[in-house]
Amino acid sequence: MDDQFLQGRTAIVTGAARGLGKVMARALAGAGGNVMLVDIDGAAVDAAAQELAEGFSASRIRGQSCDIADLAQCEAAVQRTSGAFGNVDILVNNAARGQLHVERAPGTRSLKFFESNPQAWAETIATNVSGTFFMAHFAAPFMIARGWGRIVNITTSLSTMQRRANSPYGVTKAAIEAETLIWAQDLEGTGVTVNSLIPGGAADTDFVSDNIRADAIAGRRKLIDPQVMVAPLLWLCSPGGDKITGKRFVGKLWDSSLPPLEAAQKARELPVLRPASEAS
Repeated sequence: MDDQFLQGRTAIVTGAARGLGKVMARALAGAGGNVMLVDIDGAAVDAAAQELAEGFSASRIRGQSCDIADLAQCEAAVQRTSGAFGNVDILVNNAARGQLHVERAPGTRSLKFFESNPQAWAETIATNVSGTFFMAHFAAPFMIARGWGRIVNITTSLSTMQRRANSPYGVTKAAIEAETLIWAQDLEGTGVTVNSLIPGGAADTDFVSDNIRADAIAGRRKLIDPQVMVAPLLWLCSPGGDKITGKRFVGKLWDSSLPPLEAAQKARELPVLRPASEAS
């Protein structure tokens, strides 16, 4: 595979100022793509975009502030991307509110659903579920018009979706798995694919909750290197991913010593739900 196979393609990465998003934005730029970094933190995303621009062609990197829970801001972000680069081909839906948002909210007594802050709970749903939809809603028509596109939704481990005291985050990620499966079917025959990608555990970023960070410091948990997202993301965006849709991949299970298709098969995990066409 040509190491510049994304030349002429344009990607939007949400939540790109730091953590997984920044790592994935860098990988897409490294493969030759134009990249629009989007994040609610305007100063941080500008700094991240400037850092990437210094390592690649400055003309291929942009950053913009966007709260994906806001419909109008999502539409503007997609339109600005198209205006800057002429097209929108790839959307990585990475931005999210995690357990920290509820954990640190005033009035939260615990992360049990009946003791958490209802407003923070609702804000997490709005960002993670509706925000993911808003970005895809506005980006998909550009991809459909070109007959090629990739939507990659960043979700989480199945155990995280079901673990006690892990709503609303687990709830939102299960919802995004459903979005992945439904949208993949909605886009069938258009040349646009939709897949889910997860690290395979808590990644070593500032997104993790205070409890998980404390466990990692105490040696009770090992955090995952964010770089595990790179190989599967690039493969999904390559010609090898042309017919791969409605699937779920685990970054830490990707074995780069294998041929890409074999590595993908090893890293594939059954989704939370199954497409209607596969249901019994």
